[in-house]
Amino acid sequence: MHPMPTDSTTRFSNRVADYVKSRPSYPPAVIDVLRERIGFDATKIVADIGAGTGISSALFLAAGNRVLAVEPNAPMRAAAVAALGGDPNFAAIDGTAEATTLPAASVDLIIAAQAFHWFNRPKFAAECRRIGRPGAHLLLLWNERLAVGSPFLVEYEQLLKDISADYSRVDHRNLTDAQIAEVFAAPPQLIDLPNEQTFDFEGLSARALSSSYFPPADDPRHTSAMAKLREVFDRTNTHGTVTMRYTTQLHLGPVHRRG
Repeated sequence: MHPMPTDSTTRFSNRVADYVKSRPSYPPAVIDVLRERIGFDATKIVADIGAGTGISSALFLAAGNRVLAVEPNAPMRAAAVAALGGDPNFAAIDGTAEATTLPAASVDLIIAAQAFHWFNRPKFAAECRRIGRPGAHLLLLWNERLAVGSPFLVEYEQLLKDISADYSRVDHRNLTDAQIAEVFAAPPQLIDLPNEQTFDFEGLSARALSSSYFPPADDPRHTSAMAKLREVFDRTNTHGTVTMRYTTQLHLGPVHRRG
């Protein structure tokens, strides 16, 4: 079996192009939720931890915020700079969730989008307390792909289980509420928002290949996996496209304990 990368800071290095092309963004309603729940506005400084190619950073740049995008993977960080570096409010930083290199008490909102399941939770929580200003909040958010609701969603989920033993291990759905709550100073609020993408086969292929557990081109399993993906698409598409549906899940809470 082709070895899968084990270091979470490097395992996406060969998937950056597919990641940029196909990974879902986050609903603009995320910003509305923050405004309603914590009085968020454009004056707040945001630290995007595990920022990847900048998908989550772009959401906050569009809202007018200064965004410090912390990402240890050099190819992904370069992709974020290529996409967002022209915005004066954007800065890309070589750091990790456990050692961001950001100054102490320097940010108002810390976000981790689609990356939290890779972090060392106690060390990340300590780093949040260090870099967060008094009153700072932490937002964990990810797109949770639905595994039921249409023939495509059901078959795609089964395909991933069939082709990759690594899939179940790295799935962020393995996180428990208690594990998530560990990094907050008080029980977080949970908010769910709907999200979706529509793909032709080329787009679906890029989406699959952007995942760390899908066999890449240099993996002996790649040809078989792509053939199975094609079969799923052919059985389940409607007028040449399939719809991948998500729940964008938000966990929002304080970084520091009161009093």
